[in-house]
Amino acid sequence: MPDIGEIELPTGHLWQRPGYLIRRLNQIHHALFFECCQEFIVTPVQYGLLTTLSERPGLDQTSLCLELGVDRTTMADVLRRLEQRGMVKREASEADGRHKLTYITPKGSRLMKKMYGKMREAQTRLLEPLPVAARIKFVELMTILVEANNQYGRTSVKAFE
Repeated sequence: MPDIGEIELPTGHLWQRPGYLIRRLNQIHHALFFECCQEFIVTPVQYGLLTTLSERPGLDQTSLCLELGVDRTTMADVLRRLEQRGMVKREASEADGRHKLTYITPKGSRLMKKMYGKMREAQTRLLEPLPVAARIKFVELMTILVEANNQYGRTSVKAFE
């Protein structure tokens, strides 16, 4: 297989540029997510945070940033909004009172479970134009790209370090 440096990718037109297409696909995903999940008034990042806390309760803000790949300011805002809605709670760490650990609340768990089908619908609709086998391959290829380029994001995602 030739090295990518040996292949000349056409990038003259906007629709030939991977970066543009990824940004556009992200916009489309957000629109689908909000359409499918509008009744819940939750963003994709908020749902991702609830998912992370359901799998790994008791993370501090820095760890959550690394899990989701968002900066500290964004995370602080997301946590504040979810805490105001009673979806998460923060408690001082017993080991170090300066650190606050975050937990999903029963209300947050119920919301996440109630939303799950609609969240899946958004994911399915996004990939629907692709043949089934290509959907799986597309996600695998995106994972490779994210892992290989993780260090260039504003915040690295811990899973790929």
